Amino acid sequence: MSHYDLIIIGSGPSGRSAAIQAGKLKRRVLVIDRRDRFGGVSVHTGTIPSKTLRETVLNLSGWRERSFYGRAYRVKEAIGADDLKVRLHKTLDHEVDVLEHQFNRNHVDTLNGYAKFIGPNNIEVATETGETTQLTADKFLISTGTKTHRPDDVPFNGRSIIDSDEFLELTQIPRSLAVVGAGVIGVEYATMFAALDVRVTLIEPRDSFLDFIDRTLIDEFTHQIRENGVDLRLGSKIEKIEDAGGHVEVTMGNGRHVRSEMLLFAAGRMGATDRLGLDAAGLKTDHRGRLEVDRKTYQTAVPHIYAAGDVIGHPSLASTATQQGRVAACHALQVPTLEESPWYPYGIYSVPEISTCGMSEEEMQARGIPYEVGVARFRETSRGHIMGLEHGLLKMLFSLKTRRVLGVQIVGEGATELVHIGQAVMNLKGTVDYFVQNTFNYPTLAEAYKIAGLDAFNRMPIPEEFKVSQGRKLSGKGK
Repeated sequence: MSHYDLIIIGSGPSGRSAAIQAGKLKRRVLVIDRRDRFGGVSVHTGTIPSKTLRETVLNLSGWRERSFYGRAYRVKEAIGADDLKVRLHKTLDHEVDVLEHQFNRNHVDTLNGYAKFIGPNNIEVATETGETTQLTADKFLISTGTKTHRPDDVPFNGRSIIDSDEFLELTQIPRSLAVVGAGVIGVEYATMFAALDVRVTLIEPRDSFLDFIDRTLIDEFTHQIRENGVDLRLGSKIEKIEDAGGHVEVTMGNGRHVRSEMLLFAAGRMGATDRLGLDAAGLKTDHRGRLEVDRKTYQTAVPHIYAAGDVIGHPSLASTATQQGRVAACHALQVPTLEESPWYPYGIYSVPEISTCGMSEEEMQARGIPYEVGVARFRETSRGHIMGLEHGLLKMLFSLKTRRVLGVQIVGEGATELVHIGQAVMNLKGTVDYFVQNTFNYPTLAEAYKIAGLDAFNRMPIPEEFKVSQGRKLSGKGK
C-alpha cells in the first residue's frame, strides 16, 4: 500500500496542471493514466491532433493563398493521408516529451493502468499485464475526460463508418464525407476536409447549430462554409445509417438520402467514468457520465474527491480544464490562490476560425441590457488586403450605461489569437474609449478592434463628464 497527498486519475490538461501545481508545492502526487503515453484525450485524439491536422491541411492545400492565385492553387498537388500524419505524429511526440519532462522536473510519480475506487480513500490500479496495485490518498482528482458516443444503431466498422478517434487513423482521404453532428468537433472536421476539396455533407437533426455562438457570427460562418463547398443539412432526423458496401447511405426523416464514401459520427461525447467504480466512493454521474462539482472549488459531492476538465461538462475546453485543475489542486492542498477570471475565450478551430469571449447579442437582449454594437470586417483593414482576406469580421458589444465591453465575437483568420485583446479589456473592465484612445500596429488584423470601437463610439451618446472636460479645455485655450 502506498499513500499520496493527491492522486490524479487522468493526464489531460486538468490532470497535468493539477499534478505540476502539487509538485511545485512539494506534495506527494501520483498521476494515473490508462494509456502507455501521458497527455490524455487532448494530446492523443482531441485538441492537439485536430488542430495539427487543420494547420497541415491549410498549409499543404495552399488554402490561405487561393484568393490571390485561384481556387486551383496547391502547395502540394496530390495530398494523401500519410502527408497529414507526418506533422501529426511529430507534434504528438513533442507534446508527450514536454509533459514527461515536466512531471520529472516537478517530482510527479506516474503509473499506467485503469484506476478503480474500492473505497472513499482507496483505489486499485490494474495494468495491462494483469497486475493490480492498491493505493490510498488524502485527496483525489478525477480528470478522465470524455470518450466518443457510439449509439447501437450506428454500424461502426472502423473503415467507412467511424468516430472522431478513428478519424485520425485514416489510411486514405475520401472523395466524399458525411459528418453527423454539427457540434464543435463535427464542424471542425467538416470544414477542414472541405478545404481539401473533399465533397462534405454536414448533417444536424436540429434546426440550428452552435447555439452558444452569436447569431451574426453563425450567419457569416454559414455563408462562408457553404461557399467553401460544405452542404449543410439542418432540421431533419436521421432514420438510418447503412453500410452499402461501396458507399455509406444515410436516410433522413424528410425522405432525402445522403451518399458518401465515408461517414464520421461526431454527435456527442460521454464522460469517461464507467470504469472508475464511483459507487464505492459514494459518487454518481448524470446520464452522460459526467460529474457535478462546486464550480469554485471543483469538489464533488464527496468533499475530498475533486473533478475537473471535460468530465464535468461545459465548457469542455482544454484551456478552461487547465485552469480548473490548478484551482482544484490548490484547494485540495489548502493553498490559497487567485479566483478564475469570469471571462474566458471560446475557440472553434474550423475553417474559418470562430472565437468569442463574453456575451452574445442574444444574451444581451435576454438580460435586457441596453447596448451598442461595433463591427469591423477584415477586408476593411490593410492587413486583410495584404493577406487576401475576402471574409471575416470582428464584432463587439458595449453597455450603453457603463460603456464597458461585454462581448467580443470574431470569425475569420486568426480569430482564436485576436480574441485575447478583447478578453484582456473585458477583464480589466475597459470601455469603448480604450479602442478609440489607443493606437494599434498598422497594418494588422488587430486594427479591426479600432475600427469596431469607432463604429460603436460614433453611435453612442457622449458622456456628460466628457463634454464638461472638453469645455474646460476649450475655455482655457481662449484665455
